[in-house]
Amino acid sequence: MFLLKPAVTRLQYKLKAVTLAVARTIVLRSCPFLALSAALAAPPVPATSSEALQTVLSGNYAQASGFHARAAVLNWNIERGKRLDDIKEQIRQLKPDLCIFQEVDLGARRTHGEDVAKELAETFSMNYVFAPEFRELGQGTAEDPAYHGQAVLTTLPVRSSRMIRFQHQSGFWKPRKLLISSVPLLQRREGGRVALVAELDNGGKPLVVYNLHLESKGTGQLRLEQLEEVLDDAQHYPPQTPIIIAGDFNSFTSHSSLIPRLRQAGFRSAFGDQRIRTHVMVGSLDWVFVRGDIECEHGQVLRVPGSDHFPIALDVRL
Repeated sequence: MFLLKPAVTRLQYKLKAVTLAVARTIVLRSCPFLALSAALAAPPVPATSSEALQTVLSGNYAQASGFHARAAVLNWNIERGKRLDDIKEQIRQLKPDLCIFQEVDLGARRTHGEDVAKELAETFSMNYVFAPEFRELGQGTAEDPAYHGQAVLTTLPVRSSRMIRFQHQSGFWKPRKLLISSVPLLQRREGGRVALVAELDNGGKPLVVYNLHLESKGTGQLRLEQLEEVLDDAQHYPPQTPIIIAGDFNSFTSHSSLIPRLRQAGFRSAFGDQRIRTHVMVGSLDWVFVRGDIECEHGQVLRVPGSDHFPIALDVRL
């Protein structure tokens, strides 16, 4: 039985423009050195609250689906979808029943304004849900904002979806005065890291997917705190419920506490005790763990183009 209520599934794309006060403009023009000192000492500019950042976007393009005794899974940080043709080619070859994607763009200049999740779902006749982590301030406008987040695509019906916006966040991304959002190294964002939760209907039986992108600009302790929020949420489901926790964990070192914590909570890695390199430079950042009435088979990391991360492909028995 599914225990949690579905989220709203329509994303509002238009946000109201926020204008600067006339008095501040006068100060900046007349007293530049005073303004510079004040700006550097000032706290981060508060992020504009937006219904869009609290809303899960969805679409249904798959045909009716019955029970799957096995399902092909693809977990991948797709680097915003900048190399969309390469990503499509991998989906075409692998024919996954479930895609768990991180770093998915919506309306960003760097990906030509594409709604990446919707484009992939339509192309491959899959259902999808998309949760916005951030509004990318240097990638859109007030009238046409750009977003970045996580997506789940599946041939199974999506019974409900929601996001967990972590209580524990890094302050790194917050807008600050004098930082130009359009410069990649200074990219400013509104929002914060999330876990996208999709409750799927496998022929009348539940399959719960947690899609994680833990913070890259923070400590191992911060990532552990974010993971704890996911594990606390997963306790709402009966122990036998098949659950997948997958994504980009940003587990930079071999001593990361994330992996033993998941095992302590009863989750099993698709690679057993192995750590497999999933990033061109960094190491083992991406993982797939399962709990309940589900087993992983044929897990492999694919050295293919499409992103700075390598995808994880596996089959699950349900």
